[in-house]
Amino acid sequence: MNISVVIPLLNEQDSLTELHDWIAKVMQSNHFSYEIIFIDDGSTDKSWQTIQDLASKNPAVKGIRFLKNFGKSQALHAGFDKAEGDVVITMDADLQDNPDEIPELYAMIAQGNFDLVSGWKKKRYDSVIAKNLPSKLFNWAARKTSGVKLNDFNCGLKAYNIVVVKNIDVNGEMHRYIPVLAKNAGFTNIGEKVVRHQARKYGVTKFGMNRFINGFLDLITIWFISRFGKQPMHLFGALGVLMFIIGFAFAIYLGIDKLFLNPTGRLITERPQFFLSLSTMIIGTQFFVAGFLGEIILRTKQDKKRYLIKDELNLN
Repeated sequence: MNISVVIPLLNEQDSLTELHDWIAKVMQSNHFSYEIIFIDDGSTDKSWQTIQDLASKNPAVKGIRFLKNFGKSQALHAGFDKAEGDVVITMDADLQDNPDEIPELYAMIAQGNFDLVSGWKKKRYDSVIAKNLPSKLFNWAARKTSGVKLNDFNCGLKAYNIVVVKNIDVNGEMHRYIPVLAKNAGFTNIGEKVVRHQARKYGVTKFGMNRFINGFLDLITIWFISRFGKQPMHLFGALGVLMFIIGFAFAIYLGIDKLFLNPTGRLITERPQFFLSLSTMIIGTQFFVAGFLGEIILRTKQDKKRYLIKDELNLN
């Protein structure tokens, strides 16, 4: 199979049929063998009914329906798990991503030049204040902290070599940082392509200020994981030992001062330096223990499946 198109969605019943027909037309005109995997992330409208209708007419349509809304990252993870094409294309279901970009994205991966190609919506049709400016700030911060030189991390239109999606773990809200996850996994051939962006035709945007805030919190997380994710003791252990040594040195100084230099002075416990010393040693010990526990957790096998599927269509 040439291409797997993975489409996470939430309450997009109005756009699904048009999106499916557009993708099918592109695939047929380019003679691609393909599958379209719709992941219904707990929709409350008739999205799943629409997917069932499409699957009954086109055997290339496959569907996954979550028991409830688990989030876009979990939806992508489920789609990646089921994908079988040599190249995996992801796009949003709101018709703002253009399926006509698929052949060029496929060629960039299939020719072996890239492991991952991310779309760049250079010209956008979103609200400038509500989405464009926050997005520019977010992308600037992501470039600086991750070292991945992309202009649009959050673009849903991306292409992957199948090996990439089978070897990364997309969880939490890390779908924004899949290129960073891929880089951390060793896939360094990451490219970018300017893609056409279209104004939303149906429904309402799912973007809100909470997603913007969560995005920056996730950015801190991904920075930490990139630097210390495999060896948390290198950060917490080093900080813990440093703080403990500083506190212990203060304690020795206070002891020498009381025993030899100023034996008639105030009690050690009446001096503020004593409490600074004690607090520093306690915090240092806590940092060290945190690093130690982090190392133990890393060595504990964890289940990657963080969603519950309610129904499936045409999947083995």
